[in-house]
Amino acid sequence: MIVAIDGPAGSGKGTVTKLISQRMELINLDTGATYRCVAVSVLDNNLKVEEEDKIAALLDDIKIEFKKEDEKDKVFLNDVDVTERIRSKEVSKIVSFVSGITEVRLHMADLQRKMAEGKDVIMEGRDIGTYVFPNADVKIYLDADVTVRAKRRYKENLEKGIDMTYEEVLDNIVKRDENDKNKKLGALKKADDAVFIDTTDMTIEEVADKIEYIIKEKIK
Repeated sequence: MIVAIDGPAGSGKGTVTKLISQRMELINLDTGATYRCVAVSVLDNNLKVEEEDKIAALLDDIKIEFKKEDEKDKVFLNDVDVTERIRSKEVSKIVSFVSGITEVRLHMADLQRKMAEGKDVIMEGRDIGTYVFPNADVKIYLDADVTVRAKRRYKENLEKGIDMTYEEVLDNIVKRDENDKNKKLGALKKADDAVFIDTTDMTIEEVADKIEYIIKEKIK
């Protein structure tokens, strides 16, 4: 079974996906983390986001793994733990541009499909229900007021020790929204058959309850 949860930054999709995966024993494949790993490689190789050919050339040498250690989800890039680094300010600034490169999108979508083969998974991103898994069993699209989304991300950053002001976070989210919605491939948009949920005035538990109900109704 494939459950696809799409939406912009700060809509709650990452947190709620983790909750649902625990509640319903679904495998959580963090697709956003795969693009962030590519962004880390871009930074490590001192490339600019405009150098698309050079970035595409990195892809075959990138190995991404998700592991659970001490009951925590960890992300490894070429056998190095980058769980914290992929959430850094430097990565957040370029990830939307990196993920907009056609070769990166194609490569990562193929990787994500392989990761999900033969498994019951829940995946969150921006184009899971429209591009990566257009035939997903359940499709959810989350959104919220942009200022609420920025406050959520700012709070997350504080908890993780990421040094960004609220204004920086808001500006970053507005720019990412614009860029994500105008990508040539895998643009951020609601799939026609996705259930829309406005999370602006909802707690994460309320969102999780609603999604769990939708999934259970679908697989009756």
